[in-house]
Order: sequence, then structure tokens, then C-alpha cells
Amino acid sequence: MSRVRQHNVMGAQWKPAANGGAPAMELDATSVFGSNVFTDEVAKELIDSAHYDQFKAALAAGEPIGLETANAIAAAMMDWAISKGATHYTHWFQPLTGKTAEKHDSFYEPSEGKAIAAFKGKDLIQAEPDASSFPSGGIRATFEARGYTAWDPTSPAFILENPNGATLCIPTAFVSWTGEALDTKIPLLRSMAALSNSAVSALQLFGDTETKHVFTTAGAEQEYFLIPEHYYYERPDLVTTGRTLFGAKPPKGHELDDHYFGSIPERVLACMMEFEYELAKVGVPIKTRHNEVAPAQYEVAPIFESSNLSADHQQLIMQTMQNVARKYGLVCLLHEKPFAGVNGSGKHNNWSMGTDMGSNLLNPGDNPHDNLQFLFFCTAVIAAVNKHQGLLRATIASAGNDHRLGANEAPPAIISVYLGDLLADIFEQIEKGAATTSKEGGILELGSPVLPPLPADAGDRNRTSPFAFTGNKFEFRALGSNQSISDPNTVLNTIVAESIDEMAGKLKAAVDGGASLEDALGPILTETYNASKRIVFNGDGYSEEWHAEAEQRGLLNLRTTPEALKQWLEPTTVETLGKYNVLSDRELHSRYDVYIEQYVIKVNIEAETAYDIAKSMLLPAAIRYLGEVKAAAPQLAGSIETLVNEFDAAITKLETANLDENHPTDIIAEADYMRDGVLPAIEGVREVADKLERVVADDLWPLPKYSEMLFVK
Repeated sequence: MSRVRQHNVMGAQWKPAANGGAPAMELDATSVFGSNVFTDEVAKELIDSAHYDQFKAALAAGEPIGLETANAIAAAMMDWAISKGATHYTHWFQPLTGKTAEKHDSFYEPSEGKAIAAFKGKDLIQAEPDASSFPSGGIRATFEARGYTAWDPTSPAFILENPNGATLCIPTAFVSWTGEALDTKIPLLRSMAALSNSAVSALQLFGDTETKHVFTTAGAEQEYFLIPEHYYYERPDLVTTGRTLFGAKPPKGHELDDHYFGSIPERVLACMMEFEYELAKVGVPIKTRHNEVAPAQYEVAPIFESSNLSADHQQLIMQTMQNVARKYGLVCLLHEKPFAGVNGSGKHNNWSMGTDMGSNLLNPGDNPHDNLQFLFFCTAVIAAVNKHQGLLRATIASAGNDHRLGANEAPPAIISVYLGDLLADIFEQIEKGAATTSKEGGILELGSPVLPPLPADAGDRNRTSPFAFTGNKFEFRALGSNQSISDPNTVLNTIVAESIDEMAGKLKAAVDGGASLEDALGPILTETYNASKRIVFNGDGYSEEWHAEAEQRGLLNLRTTPEALKQWLEPTTVETLGKYNVLSDRELHSRYDVYIEQYVIKVNIEAETAYDIAKSMLLPAAIRYLGEVKAAAPQLAGSIETLVNEFDAAITKLETANLDENHPTDIIAEADYMRDGVLPAIEGVREVADKLERVVADDLWPLPKYSEMLFVK
């Protein structure tokens, strides 16, 4: 057996007894879920009633928590954490890198030759991490290091376990010394408050005087790849960039459609069970798991939660999957397109609005045409997406997502809204003046007495739509796999708040003028929908015809990140996000600067990595093989020598393109240069390398191939 084949056999080895570690969740679900979370129940038990009541009252009123109460909470939190094995605590925050950050401090302090545990309210409420190395987009100079983390009491503290101990994690916001947001959490919390205020005011027009708060929910379906870890560490491109910069298409990909929802391999299922178990401890409610479209690709999805908590939990999901996978000899890949020509990984963000009285504002009910409240809020969402389509595209822009959007299972870069047959029919009626009927679903007779008749929905689904109505929520399907969901949800909350206010203002004026709610609302729905209907598309988002039609409709097609990110600075963006105090002009510019710089840096890293691998690994392998062929069968060497020369020329072209002196000094111009000059040069090297991979002797090619990484389980 050749070395390569032995390598693949080794990659498939796994012994459950040696690697397994999670007890069956089904046997212990009640006691495990939330066991490492400082829940409301835990707080009520450990904090004296007076301080607990003050804490809850402050939260309900949106007021600061007093220091005395904070001291009581901190003491209870420390005792609980120490009982769980924690020796340290950290303010856990989410800077503009899209990842999480933490600095650990010990509970224990020396006192009279001994160590005593101490954790005060001031330690809970605020910390001062060094902010100099976090991107700020010019909000502060690099030499200015001061920044603050502020406790977010709406997201519960939790314990992260380690084989050698545990740490209390306190979810926090991250702010500069001058008070600007340096993270993704602060704008999200601001946007949730803005939407709540707008929605509550609108509900009062519909006679709802009981609702005091409207919250937005999110639930992100997370796609990912799992591959044997020894392949990962033999691929410098995967280690450094998260995606394969080289790799020929395997003989078998996902064209047989035999992987989607297929039987989950034993090792993968064991890994899934353990990371679900670990997530259950920290209160993340995982609902589904399954094989995805591509070989070695999978999906996990939580139950929907409040947007803030869902965003925190998404970060925990990604971190936990990556940590647990290593126990099973696997590596979890979260890049949007780790394998060229194979389905990419996204994150479907399911978004809705609910009241503190238990009502889902996007639930159409049995007769949507009569549900005026639903039609009001649904129309507001359509109008918001139409007005701010470019901004929504900007929230999911990244170098990785540029490779994914419009390919295989990913929606196109054109933002459009899919309503489905039921709602499309209702809004067509609204367009003409008023909706009077709703389509009804049918019954599917399956032709066998042992199979029950199935109720059929009134409309189908559309997998090509980036923003689709799916029953009682909208599904924003264009997010990248490794992305924080905070930016998309921040923008959704804010633009919908604006749209609600605009429609509610017109409705109130009409009602105040003597019109009934029903008579006043009809013309507003018609006017708003007619002004926004260009964004509604129920057809095939992949078709060339749609791209042409979208252009005729005036919809944006921002294919690349440098184009899309400019939407953060559009006047409509600055006005809307500023008006609702979600992001100031200075904070918006900082985000644009950070995100465009990250694009440049990531493409530059890919270029340097591609050059190193091509020059020091692939070219030498090709030259060795050429030498062997010339020695053994010179008549076969001509075509190989041509490829080797093409490869050397492509490598030189990439080297030249990415020379520092050839890069523009302006960051915006440099981003365009990376897109138009460096990325094509990387692709040029890859094109020839992938041809060589299919020619050079298997035992000489230094990189594991797609046929190994994706199919060795």
C-alpha cells in the first residue's frame, strides 16, 4: 500500500471508547441544560430578596443597577462560580474582529499570607481591558490603550469548562475611552430598544395597551465542515486562511445529492452529540442537526431566542464546535467557501418580532388577509428591506462570502424578498386596493391506506432567495458561516423601526382625522407596498434573467465586498442609524474603515500563502516529476514541461501583483486593487496548480486532495 493510501486509512481511524466523552443528553437533559448558567432561578436563590427585586426592577425599567445591589449580585455570582470549579472570571466581549475576546482575572487575592476570594460589584459592572490592539477604525490612535467593558445584565453569565479548571464568563459591551462602541453588542442592544419603542407605539394604534415591550428574535442555522485533523495540518492554506487555495475538483462532489439529510457518520454524530451536550450546559438550545449538501458538510440550528442572547449563543456555538471537534480527530471549518466548486457554508438568520404578551407580530394567522396587524408589520419589513437593500448587503460582506454568494446553495448578492404564493396573492390584492381572500392549502393523498393524508401549505419555499418569509418569520439567508449575526440583526431592527414609524405616523394622522382603523390602513398598505414592490421576487434567484430584471427594477447588485461596504456610509444609512442612536456618523465610519481594512488584510494573507505554497511546495513537486518523466519517458515530458513553465510564470505574476510598492496607499483604492489585481493573480496560480495536481504522480503531490479530505470519514 502506498504512503498516500496508508495516510487515508489512518485518517479514517476512530475508537469511540477513546474519544467519546458526553453522557447521553436524552438521559439527563433536564439537569444538564443551563447547569453552567447563572440563570434567573440561580440568582433568585442566591441573592437576598431585596437586592434581587431591585435588580429585576432596574432591568424592567431599563435603569442602571445600584452599586449595593451589584455587590450582592457579584458575591452570589462568585460563590456560584467557585462551586462550579471556577478560579477566574472574564469580561467576555465581541470586538469588531467578529470574534470574542476575554482577559481572565483571578478571584483570589493575597491577604495576610493567605489567598481569599474577592469579587465586588465594581468588578462585575466594569473592567478596563487594553484596547490598543483591537480595531477601532480611527476612533482612537494605536498608542491610546484605554477601553472599557460594561456588564450586559440581559445576557446571563456562564461557566466555560476546561480540563484544568473553569472560568466565569460575564457578557459585556466594549466601549472606547471617549464613549464610542468598539464592539457589535452595543449597537445591537440600541437597535432592539429602538424597534421596541416603535413597535409598542404602533400596537397602541391597533388597540393593544397591554404590550410594554417588543423584542426581536433570531435563530441562525449554522453550516460547517468537519475534516480529519491531520489533513488540515498538512494544508497550510487551511491553517492560515480557512480555505483551500489549491485543489482540483474531485471525481465525485455533491452531484449525486446523496449526502443531504443522509445518515450521519458515527464519528461525526458522536462529535455532534458532545458539542450539543457542552452547549446545553451553557444554555444554548440546539434543535436540529443533519448532513448538508456537500460531502463532509453539516448543519446545526438552535431554537430562536432574543436577538441579543442569540448573538451571544452563536459565538459560543462556533467556539464549542471547534473545540470539541479536536477531541474526535476532526477540525471544524467555518469559512464560507473552504472548497472551490463545492457547496459553501452559510448561516440562515431567522428573524421575527414578538411581544411581552406572547404574540408573534409576523404570524399571519389562519386568514392573513383579515389580519390587519400582521399586514401592517409585514409591509413595514418589505418597505425597510427595499429602502435599505444595500445596507443589508453590506452587513454580510466579507472576502470569504464573496466566493460563496450566488454559488450552489447560496443566494445571489442581489437582495430581494420572497413572500411565497399565499402572501404574494394577498399583496397583489393590496396592490390593487384591498385584500379580501387568502389562499388555502390542500390535502396530499399519498395513494396508500397506511399513509395518512398530509395537509399541504398554500405555497412552496424558495432556496435561492436571500430574504424569504417562512411562515412566521423572515429568513435572511445570505450570512457567511463564520460571521457574527450582530450586524445583520442590528440593521434589521433599526430599518424596520424606521419603517414602522413612517407607516404608524400616517395611520395615526388618518385616525386622528376621523377615519376608522380599517379604512385608514388600507390605503397606507397599498401606497407602501406599491412603493416597495420592486424588492419582491418569488422566482429563481440564480437565473441570468433575474439579474437582468433586477437591474431594470433598480435593485443593487453589489457583487464584491469593496462595493458593498460603501453602503455603510450612504446618506440614508447615516441618517437612519443616527436618528435612532444606534450608530453615530463617527461609529459608522469606524466600522467601514475596520471592515475594508480586514478585507485587504485577508486577501493579502491569501496571496502570501498561495505564493509560499506554490513556490516552495507545488513547483518543486512538479519539477521533480518532470525530471522523472524526462528520465523515464522523455516523449511524454512536453505537455508537463509546458504546465510547469505556465505555473512558474503565474507565480511570478502573483509575486509582482502583491509587491508592497504596487499597492495603492489609500485603503479604499487598495481594496479595489486587491479585488481586481491580486485575487485574479491568486486564481491564475490556482488554475495551473489544479491542472498539475491531476498530472503529477500521486506520491509526489504534497497536499491532501479534495477526494481525501471530503470523503475520508
